[in-house]
Amino acid sequence: MLSRTASEASFILVGPDAAEALAGSLKSAEKDQPGSSQSYAHDWSATGTGGILLPHGRHFIDAFGRVCNLRGVNLSGCSKTPVNDDHDLFPAHTSAVTFVGRPFPLDEAHEHLSRLRRWGLTFIRFIVTWEAVEHAGPGIYDTNYLEYLRKVLSLLPNYGMTAFVAMHQDVWSRYSGGSGAPAWTLEAVGFDLMNLEETGAAWLVGVKGGGHVEVERGIWPCGYQKLAASTMATCFWAGDTFAPKLLIKTGDGSEVPVQQFLQNAFLNMWEVVARAVGDLPGVLGFEIMNEPHRGYVQLPSLHKFDYNTDLHLSYVPTAFQSFTLGAGHPTSVGHWTRSFPFPTRRTGEGVLNPNGKKAWREDGPTQGKCLWEIHGVWGWDRNKNEGVVLRENYFVRHPMTNKPIDWYEDFYYPFLQKWADRVRKFTGDEKMVFAEPIPNEFCPSSWTAKHRPSNMVYAPHWYDLNALFTKAFGNFTVNVQGLSRGMFPLKAFYWGHKGARDNFFVQIRNIIEAGYKTLGEKPVIIGECGIPMDMNKGEAFETDDWSWQLKMMDAMMTALERCMVGFTLWNYNPSNTDQLGDDWNGENFSWFSRSRALPASLLSFEQTSPTLDNGGRILPSIVRPYPAKTAGIPLKFEYEMNTGAFTYEWANPDASASATSKPSVFSPPLGGHPILAAMETEIYVPSSLVHGRKLVVEDLRPDDKYIYDEARQTLFVVTADVKPGARHRLAVSLRPPIRPTFEVNDFMTDYGGQVMAAGVVVFAFFAYLFVSLFR
Repeated sequence: MLSRTASEASFILVGPDAAEALAGSLKSAEKDQPGSSQSYAHDWSATGTGGILLPHGRHFIDAFGRVCNLRGVNLSGCSKTPVNDDHDLFPAHTSAVTFVGRPFPLDEAHEHLSRLRRWGLTFIRFIVTWEAVEHAGPGIYDTNYLEYLRKVLSLLPNYGMTAFVAMHQDVWSRYSGGSGAPAWTLEAVGFDLMNLEETGAAWLVGVKGGGHVEVERGIWPCGYQKLAASTMATCFWAGDTFAPKLLIKTGDGSEVPVQQFLQNAFLNMWEVVARAVGDLPGVLGFEIMNEPHRGYVQLPSLHKFDYNTDLHLSYVPTAFQSFTLGAGHPTSVGHWTRSFPFPTRRTGEGVLNPNGKKAWREDGPTQGKCLWEIHGVWGWDRNKNEGVVLRENYFVRHPMTNKPIDWYEDFYYPFLQKWADRVRKFTGDEKMVFAEPIPNEFCPSSWTAKHRPSNMVYAPHWYDLNALFTKAFGNFTVNVQGLSRGMFPLKAFYWGHKGARDNFFVQIRNIIEAGYKTLGEKPVIIGECGIPMDMNKGEAFETDDWSWQLKMMDAMMTALERCMVGFTLWNYNPSNTDQLGDDWNGENFSWFSRSRALPASLLSFEQTSPTLDNGGRILPSIVRPYPAKTAGIPLKFEYEMNTGAFTYEWANPDASASATSKPSVFSPPLGGHPILAAMETEIYVPSSLVHGRKLVVEDLRPDDKYIYDEARQTLFVVTADVKPGARHRLAVSLRPPIRPTFEVNDFMTDYGGQVMAAGVVVFAFFAYLFVSLFR
């Protein structure tokens, strides 16, 4: 194996002839001894990567040209809420909150980071919110939090970790029912925080500790369509276009347009974060904003929303109904309930805001009037005592030029570039920028090269929307992604665990390949994916039987592995408990539970320490082998958690290989890859899987070499064949094999006997008819 000393790593990074000098190492690859480095497979520090991780084509590569498969966690769901969150005082107490200690206190860092390292989850999507940085007021930054942030992120390389810092938001802000922006952003636009819930402008039950009972489950995402969040998103992205009359008074007494006010504040806040942590070696890059939403922009009608992207559950007012409600007029609103095969249907209506409260402050910039009434979108007919829509297509075309509006091209792409330029002034161009489309949308075809910052990573999200919405999982699964795009319903239904694996694979593959089709060969990371731990009415908390959670997580992980894509699971939450879950809108996605873990005093922190597993609920489906660093191009990886066996195939780069005509997860390009400076492939194989068993490695060539080091949880493999395009394969199994957790069933294994019996009966019936007719 190529000896990688610190001095040689520096040479690789800065020497102009580094690639040429290191290419000679290939000639002696067959003589190298695997495992002679000081690193391990899932080590993304300078020791493990030679000093850098870079995007190249659809892959991430290290300083030796090896393809790196990054997988890890979102850290953490608890970072959406302050440490001193008080459900009883909310939404008051806005400026005195603190996020110091999110996701965990510094004195707990060793425990949590050691645990994630043991589990092989060393790629971190580190969650930060605008509120955490600037909750006290415009331009007033929480220096204690920024100091804490730097200290936490500085620790990551010690555990082989790297992170990208993600600015998280849901439904704009906690004060409009989600997370993200500070309270003062809503107040600056003119909203009265104390009246948002009664006027139907926001649903706040979930951020006040609710969301756990059936009647409240799943309502919070509907907040994107409600008045507060939709207005804020519209003002942020397109205030100059749709709200030009709204001027915000700044600290020096001047007035600025609302879009300029909000975007400048956001960029200034990001600059502060970039200055604080942008130089850290453990910070790989930054994500501009979690799950952006367009608000009212491109809304085709004030009387309805897009059913494919905007959830309808409970009372969901249309945009026009939101306007009248917020202006203090009691309004009858449609009520939606769960249905099948489509998620919901309208089943009734009811009057909201019966007391005629206003969502707008009298002392605000709109002087108590609805912002959209001021702009002539609608008005109140005093004679008929009812609201009247005046400009039905106001948000579809530019109000002044009548030119059609496109949210991505007109607003998102320009701001993404502006943000990237601003952040990189303080971080350098080598830091990656992570960006994603609107949730549940495929990568837009307009996202061409001119609209992308350099070193951009495409970071969409995926959830099984049916299980997410129903909080249930069983043998029957549905491809909601396909149904929403017109798929024939029978094609969208799957049976059994094999069916769930196939269903999830199809959906995730569609997202990735849509990215390749538009963006070309650019890296893709699934930034969020996870399962609800409280599914099936929370039965597992009573029975301690986590079978369905194990199955669902395995189906998702298997799908991700088939797609050869990196990901960060949602989520590892150090403060999760069975009773409170993640303590935000009734969610419970963390497979780690503090209430089930051992105290730190009883833990040991080596990678092989099973004490760190306490608190984990469904680890066999999460802690899995994977090829972390590949000396070549990954082609196929398959793991079966019921046996612990896996196979892996990869190929040497080949400059003469022709490009594929259609981007596919199955056919990565072999050409255009940098010269490999090391032929050692490193595969993470968890100690929890191998301990007490023999690891059997087969299908390698006779002159290939390997060694498994349980202390480092790494299978090191050095291949001898360095010819361009040469393919390699290994098959790994355990002796004795692990005990199967469940059956990988499908329709035929469950009902094959009945189908065959029915077939025999039908055949016999028609045979009888035939004989009778031609007797």
